[in-house]
Amino acid sequence: MESETAKTTLTMTSLRKESRLRTITALLRKDWQLYSLLILPIIYLIIFKYGPMLGNVIAFRRFVPGGSIFGETWVGFRYFQMFIQDPTFWKVFGNTLMLGGLALLFTFPVPIIFALLLNEVKSKRFKKFVQTASYLPHFLSIVIVAGMILQLTAVNGSINGMVSFFTGDSIPFMQRAEWFRTIYITSEVWQGMGWGAILYLAALTTIDDSLYEAARIDGANRWKQTLHITIPGILPTIVTLLILNMGNFLAVGFEKILLLYNPLIYETSDVISTYLYRVGLQSSNFSYATAIGLFESIIGLILVFSVNAISRRLTQRSLW
Repeated sequence: MESETAKTTLTMTSLRKESRLRTITALLRKDWQLYSLLILPIIYLIIFKYGPMLGNVIAFRRFVPGGSIFGETWVGFRYFQMFIQDPTFWKVFGNTLMLGGLALLFTFPVPIIFALLLNEVKSKRFKKFVQTASYLPHFLSIVIVAGMILQLTAVNGSINGMVSFFTGDSIPFMQRAEWFRTIYITSEVWQGMGWGAILYLAALTTIDDSLYEAARIDGANRWKQTLHITIPGILPTIVTLLILNMGNFLAVGFEKILLLYNPLIYETSDVISTYLYRVGLQSSNFSYATAIGLFESIIGLILVFSVNAISRRLTQRSLW
């Protein structure tokens, strides 16, 4: 009896698999043109995203320039012990956490607030003008943005022109470590505010207008409508972007910091990515740099899973 039940279960399982396979085959035959568009993106991901992951093995092996790309000898966790015992690493790790936290605190909510304010604008012409003007900084090259920042904050720059007009003294902003975080976060907000608001503006268009009409009939003002209709309406988008941003929490903008910082302000500007650049590329210590990069990636992965779990528990919304 048991053998017959087992045979029946196996038969049902095989039938389900065959049915699934037929369904997939039918979908591929029907929409093969659409699925063919995935070929190039998949090849790109394999070559440039998943393939390089094999190189992470040199975090556990000693890499010698000119030797095997997978290292020469197995050293275990030696490079991990090196950066854990290195006080310089913990200093740049603290700077990375500080800049990442400030960036999340200011650059994440500002596009939401900007989109909500822009949604209240009645003049379509003015709204389009503001949208276009706010998008433009995103398309500027990082080199151009860094050059603008250095020019504006120079001793004889525009900002110091106003400072000296009121105080009589100039401030060497880019030579004082305490000013770097303010300058960097301000530039990030200016450059990403308009572009970050695009998704929220798109999400706002999906909210049913009848909900606002019902709220107005019940006597709700604009603030209450925003609080009880607009924000809940775009909450899934907010949660999704927050989870995705947490994955890049430690990946603070490498290019901009590299172009802006100098030895005088290493105290607050030196982050993991710039430290990796110096010890990995300039000092040719590739295994050590790979170990630090792998450590950073693992922390990012843990943050993504943690925020996703917290979001699922608190808001019943998550990426998976």
